[in-house]
Amino acid sequence: MLVKLYTLPDNSKLIDRLRKDGIEIRRAMSPDKFRIVPWVQEHSSLSAAGECDTCFSNRPISCFIATKGNQIIGYACYNATCINFFGPTKVLDEEQGKGIGKALLIRSMEALRDEGFAYAIIGGVGPAAFYEKSVSAVLIPDSTPGIYKDFLGGMKL
Repeated sequence: MLVKLYTLPDNSKLIDRLRKDGIEIRRAMSPDKFRIVPWVQEHSSLSAAGECDTCFSNRPISCFIATKGNQIIGYACYNATCINFFGPTKVLDEEQGKGIGKALLIRSMEALRDEGFAYAIIGGVGPAAFYEKSVSAVLIPDSTPGIYKDFLGGMKL
């Protein structure tokens, strides 16, 4: 999916509401790596953990996390598999429906815009309607499987 970064919705009220509920959205820091990457593997997949690990080599680190107290409840990566791509991302099932995923998505899109991009790509799209509603993303014709055509996701270790 394609996202126009120059027309993003204002995320500040959502971030403020989440903060009042004890949920923080912030950029990951290097000391977080060995807590976040295993969490991503446990709650997403081995492949997503590999992508997330890559984000810690980027400057700035291209991973945002949602926390409640000292617990991770969600994450979103960008510039992981490809420059200017969003994903992977995940919010714990029991925390979904609160706007956390939307806040992580928009914060990641704001970061891409701040890094000089006018458009972003959401690769390996799952919930297309969510992305369309949240950031007015539009489908890119004939883009599946796209860059993921040679992906070893089904390979056993």
